[in-house]
Amino acid sequence: MLFSILCICLCADVKRPNILMIVSDDQGYQDLGLINPEIITPNLDRLAREGTRLTNLYVAWPACTLSRAAFLTGRYPQRNGIFDMIRNEAPDYGHRYNEEEYAVTWERIGGMDTREVLLPAILKPLGYKSGIYGKWDLEIHKRFLPRARGFDDFYGLVKTGIDYYTHERYGVPSMYRNNARTEEDRGTYATHLFEREALRFLAEYAGKKPFFLYVPFNAPHGSSSLDPKIRGSVQASPEFQKLYPPVKNEYRKGSRYGEESLVPSREKRYRDYRAAVSCMDASIGKFLRVLDLKGLVGNSLVIFFSDNGGSGGANNGPLRGHKSQTWEGGVRVLFMIRWPEGGIPAGAVSDAFLSSLELFPSLAAVTGAELPEGVVLDGYDWWSTLRGGTESPRTDMFWKRKNRLAARVENWKWVDMEGESGELQTAKYGQVSEGQNCVTLEMPS
Repeated sequence: MLFSILCICLCADVKRPNILMIVSDDQGYQDLGLINPEIITPNLDRLAREGTRLTNLYVAWPACTLSRAAFLTGRYPQRNGIFDMIRNEAPDYGHRYNEEEYAVTWERIGGMDTREVLLPAILKPLGYKSGIYGKWDLEIHKRFLPRARGFDDFYGLVKTGIDYYTHERYGVPSMYRNNARTEEDRGTYATHLFEREALRFLAEYAGKKPFFLYVPFNAPHGSSSLDPKIRGSVQASPEFQKLYPPVKNEYRKGSRYGEESLVPSREKRYRDYRAAVSCMDASIGKFLRVLDLKGLVGNSLVIFFSDNGGSGGANNGPLRGHKSQTWEGGVRVLFMIRWPEGGIPAGAVSDAFLSSLELFPSLAAVTGAELPEGVVLDGYDWWSTLRGGTESPRTDMFWKRKNRLAARVENWKWVDMEGESGELQTAKYGQVSEGQNCVTLEMPS
């Protein structure tokens, strides 16, 4: 009895870190003002100066859904059962679903196995309050939504993309508050809405309870609109468009859905992509300011990264490839972490070989959360590596998207695109070595 009371008292005295995890959507590897003067990101630059930037960190899949499923479970997509995007392809041909059609499509009924354990679920027994504001992308039925997976509060889009103003996904309303669809904020720019909700969460819990605040912005993902003049680019807030040089010709003649139409020009795509990133950056600055004002900087663990490689107006240089590909530009991402009291060096740049799969076990380790029993995790505890004490425990990483395969082992990477001849590369920047078809590597079972 005395032992139990002692354990309770000791646990109560543990100062568990607050966790602010911010994820951008399709942001390029090079799209940080600190390293690319063409883009304006003062708040992300601040995060890099006050924390550590990881230059050799990979996500587990080169596109949205599976990447998120992996870092929230600590498990490869092939292990957690999300094998490919849960999306409908009819909008690619200009089709707009009515309610009855949409209700029985794969996009509406698919979802992650409910037996999978997500990060907020292991934090809940420790007294953490968890909120998610932004892009969920792990499906729509009540049993798949965030409240059923350990989160206390949710406001955001449920699918891979939306129109930033109507909040429709190719004509289907797709914004939810907790378990119900909502159109209450129709017409308001999505980034501003996710900022509003995250600030509300911080006002309620910051400094009062340990929190896990997950803000997966949909910016700078392309707009999911059937309108040819919108689709193919990012809708950007006019306020942030003005930060960049004006575009002379915003549209060009092109084709969409097999018909001639006006589509966004390349110049517009680049300008609006950057404006969307800068708008997101301004929201992030407000989150950091709250931590400043409440004196929570020291013991608040702030993490920022992109869900996969960049696309559209993104700059993935010097990496080869982009989103949806297994080249470095599709799976190696911009990543920063700040935690002063946790010993994370300020202003450091680390090239340690790490992955987003490390998030689950590492956050469990520093919070004292119990790992799910009987579940195989594919990540490692990275704290000693980030503090400069040891080499990374990771020696390999594997990817499979249909017949696009890749594997990195030590400093070599093998890529096989679309079943064609593979290439053996040096891993540094994805440049091809002289050897080809030199290795056979298996995905984990």
